[in-house]
Amino acid sequence: MEESYLNRIEIILVDTQDGANIGSVCRAMKTMGLTHLTLVTERTYDENRVSTLALHAKDIYQERKEFRTLSDAIKDSAFTIGATRRRGKLRKMSAYSPSQLADKLASFPEGKISIVFGREADGLRDDEVNMLSAIVTIPTSPLFPSLNLSQAVQIIAYELFLASRPYKDGMVSVNHERIMKAGEEMVSHLDNISYFKWDEEKKWTAQLLEDIIERAGLSESELQRFEKIFRKMEKIKIYKDGHEQGGNDEEV
Repeated sequence: MEESYLNRIEIILVDTQDGANIGSVCRAMKTMGLTHLTLVTERTYDENRVSTLALHAKDIYQERKEFRTLSDAIKDSAFTIGATRRRGKLRKMSAYSPSQLADKLASFPEGKISIVFGREADGLRDDEVNMLSAIVTIPTSPLFPSLNLSQAVQIIAYELFLASRPYKDGMVSVNHERIMKAGEEMVSHLDNISYFKWDEEKKWTAQLLEDIIERAGLSESELQRFEKIFRKMEKIKIYKDGHEQGGNDEEV
């Protein structure tokens, strides 16, 4: 899934002014599994500045496509998105967040997907945004809302990479059905050591344990360790009772 999802995505840079920024974009792309770079430009870039910032992602630049106009660059794209923080009548009234865009692309039909980034100084022009079918905006603090070009690419690429995975990295919480079974087991261990004085107490305790586990968002391994505490509690109680009984028999 990861390869097929990411392989259809291209990053388009419009009239980037500094080759060093292109190099940084190459690095941001490759760390997240994106390999298709297109430049819309009439500039000639200093390859040393590109290479210095790209490091081991220089191949992304070497295999780039170049066009003179944005319309030529996107003509074979199935879905075109502009990255911009400005909205308005001439610039689309609504926008995807990076995570919303990633979810959208995960279910989008086959075809090339182009995500377009503008100039370092002033981004994409109104006419360029109007060529595209949607925009994506990265939420930022009003204290300083402007992002560096490679930072913007990195954030969006990261969300795309997460959406390409068969599951998201990190802890996965157990589901409700599993929690109910765990609650039943833990209460049964308590019941076996005569913890409860009446049936209603057993019901309330089960509900309390299940609610706590669900709110805590435990992983399977954490829940298993939690269950083990109750199993061990029962075994210790049985062993202790048996040991004490044996000691009394000897005294008699």
